[in-house]
Amino acid sequence: MKYGFIGGGNMGGAMAAAVIAAHGGDSVLLVDRDEQTTAKLAQKIGATPSTYEQIAAECRLVFVAVKPYLVRTVLEQLRSALQSREDAVCVVSIAAGVTIATMQEIVGDRVHVIRMMQNTPVAVGEGMLVYALSPSADRSDADALESALSCAGRITPLEEKLIDAATAVMGCGPAFAYMFVEALADGGVTCGLSRRDAQLYAAQMLLGAAKMVLETDEHPGALKDAVSSPGGSTIAGVRALEESAFRGAVIDAVIDSYHRTQELK
Repeated sequence: MKYGFIGGGNMGGAMAAAVIAAHGGDSVLLVDRDEQTTAKLAQKIGATPSTYEQIAAECRLVFVAVKPYLVRTVLEQLRSALQSREDAVCVVSIAAGVTIATMQEIVGDRVHVIRMMQNTPVAVGEGMLVYALSPSADRSDADALESALSCAGRITPLEEKLIDAATAVMGCGPAFAYMFVEALADGGVTCGLSRRDAQLYAAQMLLGAAKMVLETDEHPGALKDAVSSPGGSTIAGVRALEESAFRGAVIDAVIDSYHRTQELK
């Protein structure tokens, strides 16, 4: 089975690298804006340089990894080759705000479509990915997608109407998490730690805390309470965060990101 990637930017390259980790470089065809860029990116991640025409003609999954405003142009270029296929083919868009209906209108009802959203930790195999199938797509398309991205992180189906909300949480969320790690490290440096140590402690703490949420299935509030001894140092810090409207600020960040994602349509 072959997988095609159109666009080799940060996210497209990371996704292609994840597929290569699962299935090998010979199975991944890559094309970018020109031959030189394509060759350079393909060599960097171990993919096979290709063309729009070859990808549309040969690949089981065609990943469109370009900016949202370029999706229509790319799909129009692929449409004829995709529609002439007699075997199974599915277009997978990773562009924020581009709906299944928009893609289906361009490529036609016979071509299967998946809308997907992911985040940057895909690059280290710890991404969060969600996807929605078009009415024409089926379980074999979902299976092919989940198999292709088995080394990318966690991947789950989601109703399309909720993908924008998921994008605001897990797609934009890494930026918020990086800000939190940086702020924790700044606090540690203020208290006398070296920058290197403070950043290590903050990042490993966040990794471990996230794993606790995932593996214990406990409510985050309960896990927070378990750390907060009466009259202790943790609850003093929790009070400071509450006084600064920490949770309200995070909620507002997610809501603003959600609204901006919807404006991209």
